[in-house]
Amino acid sequence: MNNKNKKRVRILGKICFVLYIGFIIYFLIFSDWYGRTTTGMEEYHYNLVLFKEIKRFWEYRDHVGLFAMFTNLFGNVLIFVPFGFFMPMASRYRSFFSTLFWSFLLSLGVESFQLISRVGCFDVDDILLNTIGGVLGYVVFVICAVIRRRYAKKKKK
Repeated sequence: MNNKNKKRVRILGKICFVLYIGFIIYFLIFSDWYGRTTTGMEEYHYNLVLFKEIKRFWEYRDHVGLFAMFTNLFGNVLIFVPFGFFMPMASRYRSFFSTLFWSFLLSLGVESFQLISRVGCFDVDDILLNTIGGVLGYVVFVICAVIRRRYAKKKKK
């Protein structure tokens, strides 16, 4: 891949990254899904016990429904996969630990904002699941980069 194409891919990655961050902010904070409203709740809701909500959703999956269980357990992972993919594409920070750190920090920021503004619940399980999603996105990025490099080498020969 020549420098001009690399620059285009980098710009596309930055555009996708900015659009994704806008989507995350809207979806996790302002969206009316799951009973969130912008008026806030009367009291603070939080979970500081790791695996408490994960265990609860798994144990009571028959009562809460498969959709609620899926969105809580897998949705929190899946929503951060694009972050882990686009962040190293759009940034000069391309390491595993950078992606882990920024995924954790973004998730912590979202959860803290939900607690302070009372439009959601601060949940350490969500932070864990979101961070796992960011790391999985990074793994997908690395796999795609390896495939792209192999393809470029074959094309040169």
